[in-house]
Amino acid sequence: MKTILGIIGSPRKLGNCEIMIKEISRNVTEPHDLQLLRLSDFDIQPCRGCYACLLQDDGCVIQDDFQTVVDAILAADALIVSAPTYFLGPNAGLKRFLDRGIALYRHSGQLWGKPAVGIGIAGIPGREGYTLLGIESFMKLILADIRACRLFYGALPGEVFMDASNRMGAKETADALFGEAIPKTGPHCPLCGGDTFRLLGENRVRCMLCSNSGTLRLSGETPVLDIQRSDHELFLTREDAVAHRDWLVGMKSRFKTHKDELKAISLDYRQGGTWIRPSAAAPENGQ
Repeated sequence: MKTILGIIGSPRKLGNCEIMIKEISRNVTEPHDLQLLRLSDFDIQPCRGCYACLLQDDGCVIQDDFQTVVDAILAADALIVSAPTYFLGPNAGLKRFLDRGIALYRHSGQLWGKPAVGIGIAGIPGREGYTLLGIESFMKLILADIRACRLFYGALPGEVFMDASNRMGAKETADALFGEAIPKTGPHCPLCGGDTFRLLGENRVRCMLCSNSGTLRLSGETPVLDIQRSDHELFLTREDAVAHRDWLVGMKSRFKTHKDELKAISLDYRQGGTWIRPSAAAPENGQ
């Protein structure tokens, strides 16, 4: 019996993100147990940038619920990730978790290649912004194997299935989780499969998923993307992920080498500006 983990990036209970995950689960033919977590239920604090999670065996020093979510991902055989569109992007819960992602490198052997599908929900057709890119980035950077990442429209809770064709889309997504990945039909990065690009000028483009750059040309009327690997990759292969972790660990020695120079630069900016601080907590019992 396999375990599928549904990661819900929406705070809305029984909203379109949640019911889409459950509909996909219903259509997965592989016997499985569906486990669910809602990211907004967990206390996941911002990353401090201390690198302790890479330099010590105890993992992240922040005492919150981050490791509980990590343990659930590690225990799963496959993942379904869903997130709604908030102001032309995916709910920030995905990014807050991902900002702590360097702590995942110690688990790269267990994470690498875990099959995953992603679902984005938007209320207005064409107004999803970078939601799918954010979901794809989440899956790539937790080292999963993206089998499908699709967008569905529905604003009101349950509205996504007022369109009967979305149930077929859920079934196709379910079939891809343990079966054949849904192929990209339009222009996409030949390295990572991403289909979101930044125009750099003339015919230069950069893939916004793997951050590699190259050229865009036409072969007849068909756009062709020639994207080259860089010298420093993050997730194209497991070896890339391990090499990036080693690079991050090496920053400790680089810091020691340049400590005095870095300190002098930083101290020059110690003064200047007026800080706005959080207001003091309101006194209890009216005092």
